[in-house]
Amino acid sequence: MNYRLEKLNRMMSLTNIVLVLAGTTTALMAGLFYAWSCSVNLGLAKLSDEGYLTAMQEINRAILNPVFFAGFFGALVLLPLSAYLHYGEPLQLKFWLLVAAALCYIIGTFGVTIFGNVPLNNALDVFDLKSATAEAMRAQRIGFEATWNSLNTVRAVTSTLAIVLVIIACLYPTGVQTHN
Repeated sequence: MNYRLEKLNRMMSLTNIVLVLAGTTTALMAGLFYAWSCSVNLGLAKLSDEGYLTAMQEINRAILNPVFFAGFFGALVLLPLSAYLHYGEPLQLKFWLLVAAALCYIIGTFGVTIFGNVPLNNALDVFDLKSATAEAMRAQRIGFEATWNSLNTVRAVTSTLAIVLVIIACLYPTGVQTHN
């Protein structure tokens, strides 16, 4: 009985809880960006310029909610925290996998969002559809859609790579050291 309780206590350690939460939030973000790339963007592409711009304005406003922020910022905080909690001497491969996952997410997902997608979203948000001509709408869409979709593909790939690295870290046995 004590063995089972001891095993449960190890499984429920702060380090493991943070690792599970880091993996969960990262997986949620990878799924979101993947779904956009392989379905939402394809459907939006079929809309008229006005329909597309209206939809993107509304979606970009609606996504700014606590549920999205919990996953988006959760992965940003929990991945590096999980790596930190796995730091120790000697250095374990699990630590380096989690560092790599954190960097993939911080640079390729969070960074691309903040410095790429968000400025595009902000520019689109102030675009006045009610007074815009058809030519202005076409120009706005041309300046937005392809770049935004490309940046979203980067986010889908990097967040997916981050979760793959987290999964590998979870599967890697504790005690496997890196070579100095």
